[in-house]
This record gives sequence, C-alpha cells and structure tokens, in this order.
Amino acid sequence: MTKLKLFRRQGTSQKTGETEFQESLVKIAIVGNPNVGKSVVFNRLTGRHAVISNYPGTTVDVSRGKANLDGRQVEIIDTPGMYSFLPLTEEERVARKIILEEEPEVVLHVVDAKNLERMLPLTIQLIEAGLPVVLELNMMDEAESNGLEIDITRLEHEIGIPVVATVAVTGRGMDTLWQTIASARPPRWQTPVQHGEVVEAALHRITGILRGNYNISNRSIGLFLLEEDREITEHVREKEEANFDSIREVVIQTRDAYSQPLSYVITLSHQQRVKDILGDVIASHDKVRQGFAEKLSRAMMHPLSGGLIFLFVTFVGLYLFVGVFGAGILVDFIEGTVFGQWINPWLTDISTRFIPWEIARDLLVGDYGIFTLGLTYAFAIVLPIVGTFSLVFAIIEDSGYLPRLAMLIDRLFKFIGLNGRAVIPIVLGFGCDTMATIVTRTQETKRERVITTLLLALAIPCSAQLGVIFGILSGSTAALFIWIGTLILVFLLVGSLAARVLPGERASFYMEVPPLRLPRISNVLSKTASRLEWYLVEVLPMFIIASVVLWLGELTGVFSYIISGLEPVVESIGVPGDAAVAFFYGFFRRDFGAAGLYDLHSAGILTGIPLVVSAVTITLFVPCIAQFLVMVRERGIRTALSIALFIFLFAFLVGYVLNWILTGLGVTI
Repeated sequence: MTKLKLFRRQGTSQKTGETEFQESLVKIAIVGNPNVGKSVVFNRLTGRHAVISNYPGTTVDVSRGKANLDGRQVEIIDTPGMYSFLPLTEEERVARKIILEEEPEVVLHVVDAKNLERMLPLTIQLIEAGLPVVLELNMMDEAESNGLEIDITRLEHEIGIPVVATVAVTGRGMDTLWQTIASARPPRWQTPVQHGEVVEAALHRITGILRGNYNISNRSIGLFLLEEDREITEHVREKEEANFDSIREVVIQTRDAYSQPLSYVITLSHQQRVKDILGDVIASHDKVRQGFAEKLSRAMMHPLSGGLIFLFVTFVGLYLFVGVFGAGILVDFIEGTVFGQWINPWLTDISTRFIPWEIARDLLVGDYGIFTLGLTYAFAIVLPIVGTFSLVFAIIEDSGYLPRLAMLIDRLFKFIGLNGRAVIPIVLGFGCDTMATIVTRTQETKRERVITTLLLALAIPCSAQLGVIFGILSGSTAALFIWIGTLILVFLLVGSLAARVLPGERASFYMEVPPLRLPRISNVLSKTASRLEWYLVEVLPMFIIASVVLWLGELTGVFSYIISGLEPVVESIGVPGDAAVAFFYGFFRRDFGAAGLYDLHSAGILTGIPLVVSAVTITLFVPCIAQFLVMVRERGIRTALSIALFIFLFAFLVGYVLNWILTGLGVTI
C-alpha cells in the first residue's frame, strides 16, 4: 500500500472571490455510498466518456472523465464507494486517498435523499476536514414517493455548504448542479460537532501540539488520531517526530477515559448532530403506495421466493440468452462463418503468398496461430459471450436486483468466508471466469479475493463450457443432477475449508438497497460498451500470449509428452485414456476440453459412469490459460500456481472418489 501524502492545500483559505475560484477549478471528485447514483451523475457530467483504471498500488478501479465547464476542461473523478471518512475497506481507503492527495477543488458528495440520516455523517466528516463540499441530494423522486419533504434552503443554512436536489437518471436538477459547482466556495460552516468535554479537550491539546502542514484541518487530523487511523497516525508520526510522544500520550489518556472505542464515541456525535440538523429540515407525509414494485422487492430477498426468482433470472439470462444465444448461436456464426469461412481463409491465403517461412506462417495462421487461434478465440468465441453477459448484467445492475441478490445470498456465503458482495464475481463467472476474476477486486479483503478466485477457478463453469456440458449430459437426468450436486458440494466444502485455513479477518457487509427501477436503455448500453472496452484492453492481450505459448509447445513437441503423462492419471478415475487430450486442451480453452468429451461421447467411447466422472473432473480441472494469466496478474504468480496445483490434484481426487462411489453403489446411467 502506498503511503498517504498530506500537504497543506495552497491558498484555499484565501479563495474568497467567485471569479478566482472558477479560474482555478480543474478537478472534481464525486464521493458517496455505493448505490446512490454516483456513476449516473458521473456519466451525466462527462457525457459517458471515461477512462477506467486501477488506482496506483491497488486493485481498485477508478473512473476519470473530462467535462466542459464554461469553456474550460475539468477532470471528473468517480471515486469508489465509501461510508465513512475513516476507512475500513480498500475502496474507502482509495476514495479518501484521492480526496487527500489529488486535492480536488470541489468534493461532490452524492447521497440518497430518502436516507439522509444515514448518509449525512460522511458529509459532516468532509466538512470538518475543511474540504470544499457540495451536497447533492439524489433520487429526490423516490424521497417524494416515500412522503418526504426536504427544506433545501434550511439544510444549506444548517450545514453551511451548497445543497442541490437532483434525479440523475432523468436529468432533473443537473443544470442547477453544474451552476452550483461552478460557483462553489470553501465551506463556511461555523458550528463544529461537539464530541463531549473529554474529546474536545483532547482535540484542543492535539491541535496545539501539531506543527506540520496538512491539507485537511488540524481538528480532523486530531479526530483521526483519536480514532487511531493507521495511515494518518503513521504520517503524523513522520511529520511530528519531536512531538509525537506527547500526541500519543493524549490519545492514550483519552482512550482510557471511555469504555467504548473512541471511533464509536465520535461516530455517535456525528449521528446526533445529523439528527439535530434534520429535525427541522425533513417533514414526513403519507407515503405514496409502492404497490407491485415494493412487494417484488421484498420477494426478491425472501429465502424461498428469492431463490425461485434467482433461478428464473439465471435460466433466462444466463442459460438461454448467454449460454444458448451468446455461446451457441452467436459463437457458431461468428466462429464458423465469419472467421472460419471468410477471415481466416483470407489471412491464410495472404500468409501463404507473402511469408515464405513455414514457422512464421504457423505462428500467425497455424493451428495455434495468433490470428487463427488467439484473435479468433478472443473475438469469435469469448467476445460474444462477454457481450451478451455484459448486456444481461447491465440490465440486472440497472434494475436494482443485484443488491437484493447480495442480501439473499449473504447468509449462505458467510458459511464459506465471504459475504453478499461476492455474488457479483460469482454470477459473472457463469459468463466468463476470466472477467469475473478481475471483478474480485470489489472484494474488501485479500482473504476474500483469494477465496473467490479459488472458487471461480474450481467450481464455476463459464457459459462456453456450460453449454457443451449440458449438451453432453442432457440425455440423462440422473447424470445432470449428479454433476450439479457434486459441483455444489465441492463449492461449499472447499469454500468452508478455505475460510478456516486462510488467515485474515472476515469483512463486514454493508449494502444500500436502491428501489427497483425499469432499466434505462441508455444506461444499459453505456455500461455494456464500457465493459466491452475493458475486455478489449485488459483481456485481448492474454489470448495473443496464449497462442504464442501454444505455438511454442507444439513446435518443441512438449505437448505430446504432457498428454502421454496425463493418460494414466485419467485412467485412474475410470475414464478412457483417450480423454487425456480433452483434459489437456481444456487448459487452453475450457470449451475445447468439454468439446473433446462430446466427441468421445458421440463416438460411443465415453458413456455411463465414466461420462459423468469425466464431466465433473473437467469442470473442476485447472482454469483456462486466459483465466490463469489473469490470476497471476491479480493474485501474484505464487498464489496463482498454488491455486492451479491444488485444483489439478483436487479435481482428480473428486473424480476418483465419485467413480468409486457410483461404481460401488452399482449406479446405472
């Protein structure tokens, strides 16, 4: 983790003229809880032209875009979701780091208007820090539907910063927001939160000792020290070497004066201040009846009805649209016709004419060529799957179903050391495990990211593999249920064991549940396009690397030795040695491995118990090379190799045990 850098914000307190401020406005940071519409606001301000990248030294994605403000170009940063200025998760640490280190001229705090009591404590923390905050009350239509009337003028007066009411999805209030940002000034809040006599006395002593220059208020630095924030404490230790022992003594004395942690005491003070502010700001009237949407929302989070809805969404969205249409119809057309009959034959002909060296031709258009395998795989096979899945996922995301699914599955996932947030990469894995592995960045702790990566690589078949496996086993209901049951058992068993073995704390689970909405076509298409752009930039190079590795393996004859070595291992689980080729090529393309089993099944070589055992084993078998390379980049070479080695051994162990059980019980398939 990179060190936190705090420097005095130059000239902030002297910026009193509106014109002077406007001329210096070059960066705006959007902050706020997840699921409050920050991304929609970002898209409105930037026109959806954004660059998504990792924040330096982290795996957290940050979106940046440009906007035109009165003829000047302004950078807009959509920070990761944060609940408090005292960070608990990596996303919150990155969000605070952006605010403190990049010194935005405006910090736009987006909140859900109907949940002000829960969200304004962060606003107060930002104001206490002396940051130039503009408060955006988003989702005002939902607040009004809930019978809430908010006195914007009085709220502005109480907290001393600009407040704007918006409905970002429809554009309501966005022009006013732009005008407010353009004329925003540093906070004028004159009434700080009172945290009790003991804490206030400690703050007075600490701020009197501090000698360094910081880009947030000394009072805020003092609060972080009392809350024992590690990053701030370490930074102050470096800057206040001579006086740090005195500061530490104040912190210890204050901590000992309370039976509760100081962070809890300070949080209560913030919450009480918010209640005092909102007492005269919000009036509640009769709630507008929500009808069907509210009933459906509750049903989605109920264990029984929610499970049935999830199965329906999975069947229609993942199996029919992604699996059958995307991985089947689209892939067959693009791979078989567009690339198989048009592009690749043309490229092969061109290479034959103009490249005299056979080795070079093989590298480009051979069986494992960059064009005929790498780019064909990337554009003809994976891209249609990623595209259809991204479209379905954008609809699910924009409708508000995803947080409800997370709430539904949270209890189950706790059993395997995860929480409801893990549902995002797990569901994504049924579309493309490579993409899902990158999305594990959303997990709060390293421990969670490793567990999720392991389960994705082991027990979550991608849609390309899923379609072929379903085709193989569709003739036998018993075989299909044995395959599904074994995967579920393995998922729960390995997840629970990993949760007990891997060190680290369990992450807490917080998630805002926004109201259900009909997805907006513009939002869905924008999110889909953004994910496809990510795929082309992040994953496409992986396929080119994989094709070069395959070309080298075939050229050197290494592959034949590996396949020969796999044959006795495959035979040990009761499967014909001919299936060794399918297992080997399954590493390079999951559906290639499943297709190899399909060919053996069609030829009558693979039937009955060996068919089920091979289908289970190849599903659990090591991930495809693209996913493995992403694992190396995301988790490191050591962790990726450890996961791959464990999966290789465990997959064949499961196959051996399954074959022994089915054979011993005399099961007929």
